[in-house]
Amino acid sequence: MENVLPKYERPLKSIEEPTVKVEHWEQAYNAFEEKKYRKAIFETLNYINPRLLKGIDLEKPVNLTQMHGSAEVHISITDKNFSLKAPFLKMTSETNQVALLRKVSEVNFDPLTLVQIRLEKKELWFEYETDISLCQPYKIYDILREVCMYADDYDDMFIEKYQASFYKEPEKKLLTSEEYQKVWGQISAVLQDYNNYSQFFKEKRWDDYLWDLIVISLLKIANMPYVHGTLRSDLDEYIPNLFNGNLDFKYRIDKGTNFINNLCKKSEDEIMKDVYHAEKLISLQYRSSKEIIKEQLENSRKFVDEYEAKQSYFNLSYYLQFTFLKLLYDFNLENDYKTVIQQVLEEVSGLTPGNAAPKLLKVFYDLYTGSINKKSADKGTKKGLFSRLFS
Repeated sequence: MENVLPKYERPLKSIEEPTVKVEHWEQAYNAFEEKKYRKAIFETLNYINPRLLKGIDLEKPVNLTQMHGSAEVHISITDKNFSLKAPFLKMTSETNQVALLRKVSEVNFDPLTLVQIRLEKKELWFEYETDISLCQPYKIYDILREVCMYADDYDDMFIEKYQASFYKEPEKKLLTSEEYQKVWGQISAVLQDYNNYSQFFKEKRWDDYLWDLIVISLLKIANMPYVHGTLRSDLDEYIPNLFNGNLDFKYRIDKGTNFINNLCKKSEDEIMKDVYHAEKLISLQYRSSKEIIKEQLENSRKFVDEYEAKQSYFNLSYYLQFTFLKLLYDFNLENDYKTVIQQVLEEVSGLTPGNAAPKLLKVFYDLYTGSINKKSADKGTKKGLFSRLFS
């Protein structure tokens, strides 16, 4: 097998994927500083999901309802208060109620911070209310993200373990036949690449690079916005563990290998039952900005500089691949940033590390310096200063 980089193909765009525009965040923050509290909340919601306030009269008390998976999120904004309620599960005669409520009490202490789960007539609701003057943008963003993230995390778990039932079935929209074939082709290609490259690395006795391969493979699947259900929950468990430096490195590789090997053995039907479009209120990725991305990449500079100085193209190309994929996984990037990353990952697919490294490095420094813009996103990557280092 030739030593070239694995294939990357950008995911299809989800029909319900919230977009982000950083200027709304700046406007929200400025409005809060000027004590224009309602405007601060509205701009925060526009940052989170521009569709939320469309068609709503913002001069009156605002009441809106938006599904996020199985949670029906109700937001109320008056001149005095901000409140949020989100029913997501029901208890039935089949439910192990004592065990479920014991777990809910535990969750209310940790990991929940401001929001709490309440019992309302055999239904479990996330609830939060506060004075409008306390609605700092970070706080509103974190509250909404916390509700949607843990509703996603706990609904399937509580149903499986305690026999609860959905408050309302998630509004799934199945992929079209064309989308289905495209997505299954992408997922099966990732798994096939994993099998081929893991065998190649083992033959070369490059065992340490199995970690890179596992991470790259799982991130490619996790970055598909239409992956939901148990597969999404499993990915969101194993990927953070692979990056957890408090765990033994060999243990992380073993756990990751077992998970992806089991995934490779699953049938098409088993995998694709968790693949569909679903309504979302908020992206569960962290908010981003030029400053946030620079700070994140600052942690990578030491390794990038070291590999660049040694002209270690193999290390550099694999390191930057998973660094970019992790940015896509962790952060709700602006479209310009996302496009440039996806373009370069597609461009280096099938290239040798020596040819791929300068292209990846150019984008790394563009991201680090915040010089990504619509023009560069439209044109893709071009050979520049850092490319010439490898000429």
